[in-house]
Amino acid sequence: MSNPKQPAASAPTTAITPTREENYAEWYQQVVRAADLAENSDVRGCMVIKPWGYATWENVQRVLDRMFKDTGHKNAYFPLFIPLSYLEKEAEHVEGFAKECAVVTHHRLQPGTKADGKPGLVPAGELQEPLVVRPTSETIIGASFSKWVQSYRDLPLLINQWANVVRWEMRTRLFLRTTEFLWQEGHTAHATSEEAMVETLKMLEVYADFAENWMAMPVIKGEKTEGERFPGAVNTYCIEAMMQDRKALQAGTSHFLGQNFAHSSDIKFSDANGSVSFAWTTSWGVSTRLIGGMIMTHADDDGMVLPPRLAPAHVVIIPVTHKPETAQAVHDYCVKLAADLRTIHYAGRTIDVELDARDIRGGDKAWQWIKKGIPLRVEVGPRDMEQDSVFMARRDRGHKEKVSVKRDEFLATIVQTLEDMQSGLFARAKAHREANTQRIDSRAEFEAFFGVKNEAESEETSSGGSVKGGFALAHYAPDPAVEDELKAKFAVTCRCIPVDGNDEPGTCIFSGKPSSRRAVFAKSY
Repeated sequence: MSNPKQPAASAPTTAITPTREENYAEWYQQVVRAADLAENSDVRGCMVIKPWGYATWENVQRVLDRMFKDTGHKNAYFPLFIPLSYLEKEAEHVEGFAKECAVVTHHRLQPGTKADGKPGLVPAGELQEPLVVRPTSETIIGASFSKWVQSYRDLPLLINQWANVVRWEMRTRLFLRTTEFLWQEGHTAHATSEEAMVETLKMLEVYADFAENWMAMPVIKGEKTEGERFPGAVNTYCIEAMMQDRKALQAGTSHFLGQNFAHSSDIKFSDANGSVSFAWTTSWGVSTRLIGGMIMTHADDDGMVLPPRLAPAHVVIIPVTHKPETAQAVHDYCVKLAADLRTIHYAGRTIDVELDARDIRGGDKAWQWIKKGIPLRVEVGPRDMEQDSVFMARRDRGHKEKVSVKRDEFLATIVQTLEDMQSGLFARAKAHREANTQRIDSRAEFEAFFGVKNEAESEETSSGGSVKGGFALAHYAPDPAVEDELKAKFAVTCRCIPVDGNDEPGTCIFSGKPSSRRAVFAKSY
């Protein structure tokens, strides 16, 4: 029996409050702020990506851009503004994006009286045709493709663009869903449907490779059901990842567009016999949402945890100089250590090093870098310098776990240390997914697994702590009416039908119809 006069043990302190268990949604926002990745802007629904966050995105771009070019694609750039008539050419496409479009109707400002009766600047000239601010570029790129493609000799046409897009969102969250965001979008044209489908699946593999081997985020590759397809696509394929709250994140999509956009944009070519045919097209893309995925896959209650292969910097060196007489010598030792590290190659670039010589407390420096998620922290004081050693801490371990390492050993083993961290993050995330994935064989099991939707919960957001459920693998005969019901009652969607899944004859748990393969169901972002 405890002594009533004895004070209760204090709860462990964390750098981020609330914790993941207390309020996952707010925890996420606090990690973004504490890691200095991004902030809300004065423009509703838009974000400012700060240097640490943008450097992470630049590394995403650098790696993906090389992967695209290695598969034969070339970069181009197309207009931000799309004539409304272009969007109207493909009926399903315009219907799918109509509610998200930002539209420009006027040009030029002039002095005048505003709607509130006060003097100010007002739009002057009305455009002959409204311009839609790019929500996606199939139609405007199709207009160029129709000029570039004349003969079978012009195919395949493999184009990518890095750009920003605007989708008018009512409910926003930094990186995950904002009115304006950054992305890449690939667009290709082919002579046959078979070639276009090969391209579609090839790019799905590129995204899965990047997610798993660079982001350390395990994914399931699959095909979307009809109700979840990209507007105007014949088939949509995706990669789906499980976040720490057991929700799914769609991290990338690749679309087989058939000839739908070729017909609407008049993309035709003559074959070797002179016959004229419409091209077969694809599109595929990922966005700054990937950074949100990294946060929700790897971050902890002390802040961000960055996969070393994509981290803006791999190491921060913190000189510990309590006495003025040793300060310069320690600083010089750290400068030389940083220079030696920058000669070492890792994951396609040299080791990136931050030397933090700011005149603030060492503990404050350390916590700032912990929250930013830098993989390795190195502290060097006079005694370390004398012993030609460093104190090293790994971000994937507890913040108090620091070890003394001889300088030469640290330099010799840093690549292996970073790779151990990279593979360890992937293994941890995969184990989490496997522990929270369940085979479901009846509707009753399904309902028990997910529970009824909370009033404050939608398919995009949750009000607080952990989400009930995880990934459910269930036999399913796709039916839009069933999916509408599941979304309304449980905030659950069919994420995909895995392309790597084994054929397994069964019965749909909702309709009793035959099913050849299990689908993945989850709550999602």
